[in-house]
Amino acid sequence: MFSLLRRGPRRLTPKQAHQRTSDGQAVLLDVRETPEWTAGHAPDALHLPLSRLMAGASLPARAQSKPVVAICRSGHRSQQAAKLLAGRGIEATDVTGGMTAWAREGLPVTGQGGGGVIA
Repeated sequence: MFSLLRRGPRRLTPKQAHQRTSDGQAVLLDVRETPEWTAGHAPDALHLPLSRLMAGASLPARAQSKPVVAICRSGHRSQQAAKLLAGRGIEATDVTGGMTAWAREGLPVTGQGGGGVIA
């Protein structure tokens, strides 16, 4: 068990994350900054930038009672977020490859004005 704790939370592929969050098993939390979020994000994701999370911000109400799947652009910030949340006692994991991999796999992306790009 100790070696599992050293590795940190298990990471999900974009398709695994989409399945877990679209069927209500978990909440997708986008930890990118606002301009990145506005350009394009997963339709049902909640938004809380890593900078605010690191400053002690609470999770959005909808994310407080479910496991959290963090996502960013490439997977680095979301991995940090998942470790930070796990340290707070929250069941959390992140998406390998982030929104870049999410979009590459053809999963839904929306943004301001209806379209969506990954910035």
